[in-house]
Amino acid sequence: MHSALIRRFAALAAALLLSACATTPPSPPAQPAKAAKVEVQWLGQAAVKITSPGGKVIVIDPWLTSNPKTPPEFKKLEALGKVDLILVSHAHFDHMADAPALSALNKAPVYAPAGLADSMVTLGVMPADMAPRFNKGGEVLPFGANGGIRIIATHAEHSSEYRWKNPDTGKDEMRLGGEPLGFIVELENGFRIYHMGDTGIFGDMKLIGELYKPDLILIPIGNHFVMPPQVAAMATRDMLKPKHAIPIHYGTNPLLRGTPKEYIDALGNAPTQVLALEPGGKASF
Repeated sequence: MHSALIRRFAALAAALLLSACATTPPSPPAQPAKAAKVEVQWLGQAAVKITSPGGKVIVIDPWLTSNPKTPPEFKKLEALGKVDLILVSHAHFDHMADAPALSALNKAPVYAPAGLADSMVTLGVMPADMAPRFNKGGEVLPFGANGGIRIIATHAEHSSEYRWKNPDTGKDEMRLGGEPLGFIVELENGFRIYHMGDTGIFGDMKLIGELYKPDLILIPIGNHFVMPPQVAAMATRDMLKPKHAIPIHYGTNPLLRGTPKEYIDALGNAPTQVLALEPGGKASF
C-alpha cells in the first residue's frame, strides 16, 4: 500500500508540472545591455560638444555666434540644448567668446585657466560661483566623486591674452588670461578624450600619451597659430598614439591653411583612425 501511495503522488506531481508548462510560456532569452556611446560633435574652430555615456553634455571652447564655420543652426546658443559643463582652454576670443553667455543660459560652470577665471570675475564678466579656478596638472570631478567624469588640465604651447572691452571707455584693454591649457576628459566608461587646445608641439606630449593613453585626440592642424599638419602628424604618430583623431582649428580663415588631407598623408601607415568631420558633424565611439 505504501508503494501505491508513492505512485499516486508521483502521478499527481507530473500532472501539475505538465499543466504549468502548458499555461506559462517560457521566458524570452535575456538581451545584452546596449552599450552607451560617446558622441563628439565638431562645431568649427576648436568648439566641440561632447555627450557622455551618462548623458552629460560638455562644451569646449565655445565660439559659435560669430564663427564663420559654425553651421547657421548652431549660431543660437539654445540650439545646443542643455549644457552641463563648459571648458575653456585659453583667453583668446575664438575660444571663449560665447562661454559667459552659454554659462548664464544653462547655469553651467566654466572651467578655465585660473588667471582668466580671476579676470572674468574681477571685471564682472562672470559670477564667481560659475568660474571656478583651475590649473595645469590639477584634476577636478565636476559632477562629484561619484559622477564618473574627471577633467585634467595639461600644458599647451601657446599664449592667452584676454582682450576686454571697457564699458566706460568703449576701448579694448588687454588683461590677464592665465596660461593656455589642454584637457584630458575621462568619461563614465573610461573613454579618454584629449582636447589639445591651441598648441605647438612640445616634448611632454609623449608623457601625456604614456600617462593618460587618450582614446581620441582633438588636434589643431591649421598652421600659423598652431601646429602644421605635418608636425601634428608627428605628435600623433610618435608621441600620443591614440586610437582616433579629429582634426580641429583649421580653415576658419586663410591663415589657418592646414588641411585634414595633409595631416592624413603625413601620418602614413600609423594605426590612428582620422575622422575628418565637417562643422556640425558627429562621431560616436
